[in-house]
Amino acid sequence: MQSQELPFIREMFNGIAPRYDFLNRLLSLRQDVIWRKKIVAMLKFPISGRVLDVACGTGDVALEIYRQKGPLVQVAGLDFSQGMLRIAHEKIQKAQCPSIFLLNGDALSLPFGKSTFDAVTIAFGIRNIQNKIDALKAFHDCLVPGGRVLVLELATPRKSRVRDAYMAYFLRVLPAVGRLFSKHHFAYSYLPESVSRFPESDEFMKIMIHAGFTKVSFQRLTLGIANLFVGTKPGEPG
Repeated sequence: MQSQELPFIREMFNGIAPRYDFLNRLLSLRQDVIWRKKIVAMLKFPISGRVLDVACGTGDVALEIYRQKGPLVQVAGLDFSQGMLRIAHEKIQKAQCPSIFLLNGDALSLPFGKSTFDAVTIAFGIRNIQNKIDALKAFHDCLVPGGRVLVLELATPRKSRVRDAYMAYFLRVLPAVGRLFSKHHFAYSYLPESVSRFPESDEFMKIMIHAGFTKVSFQRLTLGIANLFVGTKPGEPG
């Protein structure tokens, strides 16, 4: 997860990395697996395309791209947490995916030239970036014309009984379970706080448009507890 402005986030994710996958599956009731399959299914690029997965964490999106799109696709996974990258490296080696490579870096200072990638993905990472407009502009710059950015992020359901039940789970049960399985208590209190601060879907789409993206849209997933945003860099692919 990336942020030059919140350096403590790096240490938090370094600390929870060994239990990150287990707690993700447990706390989301495995919905996170379904959401990642969805984001990858929406990717469109040539058979030997190049994808940048920002805030790649433990490598789940990168591995799903490999499974769905095949070994000819090159995937660059970037994260600023060395702890998360160590777990990702182990998983990628075990799965024998030579077309995935990992980099330690920051979303606000991408080490790539312009028009490098056919697609950019970021799952559950952009809420940790305070300067979202600059991050999205960086994604825009490294995309080829016609390339797409896909942003998967947790959300708060609209007002309803579902929302009431979700908020009770999110604010009470989730931190308690996190404390039970992880000594890094702060991480599972930070999660609901960071989600509550994330812009509403309409506002975030405006930020994407301001960053230069067109054809901006979003889908609510699993009763609105996650959103998938899509934007396109103007122009025709080369």
